[in-house]
Amino acid sequence: MFVYADNAATTAMSKTAVDAMLPAMHELYGNPSSLHRKGRDANLALIRARETVAQCLNAEPREIYFTGCGTESDNWAITEAARLGAERGKRHIISDPIEHHAVLHTLKKLEKQGFQVTYLPVYEDGVVRLEDLEKALREDTCLVTIMFSNNEIGTVQPIREIGALCRERGILFHTDAVQAVGHIPVDVEADNIDMLSLSGHKFHAPKGVGALYCKKSIRLRNFIEGGAQERDKRGGTEAIPAILAMAAALEESCAHLEENRVKVCAMRDKLIAGLSRIPNSRCNGSPDHRAPGIVSFCFEGIEGESLLLRLDLAGICASSGSACTSGSLDPSHVLLALGMPHEIAHGSLRLSLCEYNTMAEVDYILEQVPQVVRELRQMSPVWSRMLETMPDPYR
Repeated sequence: MFVYADNAATTAMSKTAVDAMLPAMHELYGNPSSLHRKGRDANLALIRARETVAQCLNAEPREIYFTGCGTESDNWAITEAARLGAERGKRHIISDPIEHHAVLHTLKKLEKQGFQVTYLPVYEDGVVRLEDLEKALREDTCLVTIMFSNNEIGTVQPIREIGALCRERGILFHTDAVQAVGHIPVDVEADNIDMLSLSGHKFHAPKGVGALYCKKSIRLRNFIEGGAQERDKRGGTEAIPAILAMAAALEESCAHLEENRVKVCAMRDKLIAGLSRIPNSRCNGSPDHRAPGIVSFCFEGIEGESLLLRLDLAGICASSGSACTSGSLDPSHVLLALGMPHEIAHGSLRLSLCEYNTMAEVDYILEQVPQVVRELRQMSPVWSRMLETMPDPYR
């Protein structure tokens, strides 16, 4: 059996997205900035796609800017919020240590430019506490950026409450919602969000297209010079086929949000229950505030890389954490922020499901993972040392 369980890294394109993309490649090849018929047709399709994305987020079309990916959207939002804060003499930013590196690296860059960044603790469950945020807020705080749903452990933050607190203080609130949009309800008005980043390939659209939501009252500066696209803010001819595919995929995902959530949560919960029976295992993240499809576990006494390679041989595609750091031999910064020791964090496994997965596939995962973990432990000198201080759970 083949099982794709790495949907947090990227999803397969849906038929809906492909059906929206292919005709655009053949028929809507005009430049949407051109005045002739082909240009006007492409521009009309672009307008409709922007309206669709805005409707799915409960935003206005003029608040949606199409980008190349979620990383670009994060960079744009954070650097602009910082610039606006600096213009008012405010150079303090609040975030947390389990953000995606698109956020963390941007914050490190801003720190080198004289900004101060406070990283809130996330405790063992990976959840930001409102009381910690309130204590960290200062007169010179210009931005709070907190991820909606974590890409490695699936923890969902109290976004609406965080946004409300920021709004009371007149502080901009940005959220990286790449793992949330298309999977859990997102309403920028009800959730008190000022800026939001999303990426199409996380909900069955193609790679290379994303969006930034920016509240209309925020004065954005140009991010890419060279053209009048995206209301003069991001130069470069729009990728019409990819944008139309993303709008179609998002509309479909939002239309089936609850139906998909129920299905995926049932598979997720079965997976967690089954993997929890493996000796010396640990489920990472909040048990109560978790995205539908993300399951993160650590298994003592083994290396995550060996586990992934063995699972791949068994036909299971999984990961140890963020795909953006897959080349690193260091343990996940997310797991370390939860207070996990290095030696345990090294044995991590992330399984991420979507509505395309089945219970039969979950059963196959639960058949293979315990077997592979046991085989790897039999070869592990770390596990052998552990058995010197505890009874062998396999006997």
